[in-house]
Amino acid sequence: QILEVSRSGFYRWRAAAAARAERARADQELAERIRGIHDDSDGTYGSPRVTAELRDAGLEVNHKRVERVMREHGIVGVHLRKTVRTTVPDPDAVAVPDLIRRDFTASAPNTRYVGDITYLPIGDGQFLYLATVLDLHSKLLAGWSIADHMRTELVTDALRAAAAVRGADGLVGAVFHSDNGAQYASAEFADVCRELGVTRSRGAVGTSADNAAAESFNATLKRETLQGKKRWNSAGEARAAVFRWVTRYNTRRRHSTLGQICPIEYEQRSATLATAA
Repeated sequence: QILEVSRSGFYRWRAAAAARAERARADQELAERIRGIHDDSDGTYGSPRVTAELRDAGLEVNHKRVERVMREHGIVGVHLRKTVRTTVPDPDAVAVPDLIRRDFTASAPNTRYVGDITYLPIGDGQFLYLATVLDLHSKLLAGWSIADHMRTELVTDALRAAAAVRGADGLVGAVFHSDNGAQYASAEFADVCRELGVTRSRGAVGTSADNAAAESFNATLKRETLQGKKRWNSAGEARAAVFRWVTRYNTRRRHSTLGQICPIEYEQRSATLATAA
């Protein structure tokens, strides 16, 4: 009466003590498995990707339970923040049509790509620069390049790297979409695209949404590698962190738009389905 608890409610609570203890034990065991997955992802995975990992390991678990256990144990994935733009438009650039028109999808691999340049902060106000070539079908990072400058060779090196990854025919027939940065609008970049058989595409000047897929990828990379830090201690440390993350991104990191599988596995499944058809 003093605690304002009914007699029947008290006895139900006492009878369920064993079940509560078992649930607590099971939650603790689950939390340990979640923490292992979280640590293995360098602290980047949130509940959707953790749930997918657990299910792939054969554990039937509800995503709401995973969310609850992560919340109760203070296990938090990385959240994205807005990136800083590095685009410097070339006012004298020859116009190139927008062949993507904000449709960041592709029906097959090696047909439509997006690319961008982002900065990697190091030391006391110094930077490296990263150029990317991202396949819109599988989200595979097919090519990339890091340098301490933003000359055109930064983006041509990334494009050549993607052509090498794609094998015999490289990028022949593929569309490559970018913003209107001076590197992508240069005659040198146009020459390399012709050499590789790539069709250029560019969005409108000053409109970040026209290249949102590339900018989103770069923001994800920096957020998951820096994890709240303002910079890396050295260029070597930055290069190693990016190389490690890119390798995991292509081969292991789960992607929500791909059904929680990694880009390489998605391409392999697509190839199997195409062969079967």
